Amino acid sequence: MTIDLSVLAWGCILGILHIFIAVRFKTRQYGTKWNVGARDEALPPPNPIVGRLARAQANFFETFPIMAAAILIVTVADLEDRSTAIGALLWLGARIVYLPLYAAGTPVVRTIAFLVSIVGIALVLRPALVGSL
Repeated sequence: MTIDLSVLAWGCILGILHIFIAVRFKTRQYGTKWNVGARDEALPPPNPIVGRLARAQANFFETFPIMAAAILIVTVADLEDRSTAIGALLWLGARIVYLPLYAAGTPVVRTIAFLVSIVGIALVLRPALVGSL
């Protein structure tokens, strides 16, 4: 299996972590009854970390499908190379550090981590885009 596809698999695991970490903190605030219930009731505003984890999760799931598509495109077209592997690893590394940075409320560095992940996506997509011109 290529590095790109391995990164995609680890990205799936990271997505699951986002879900479980966010719900763990939300359950801590709203209780187990809320977690196992229908979740129909209106809730008070989330505390800061619950809100940050929800936003980090949303951000991950906004960009993960793009990365997944990028990796699948270069894999199907047999365009994987060193730059796509570097891009995939950059994306994964940046997304891993993004979660605790966002949870901690760290400004600027969190945005830099996000931008590094976007550069990673661009590196993966580059061979597909350059080859199509």
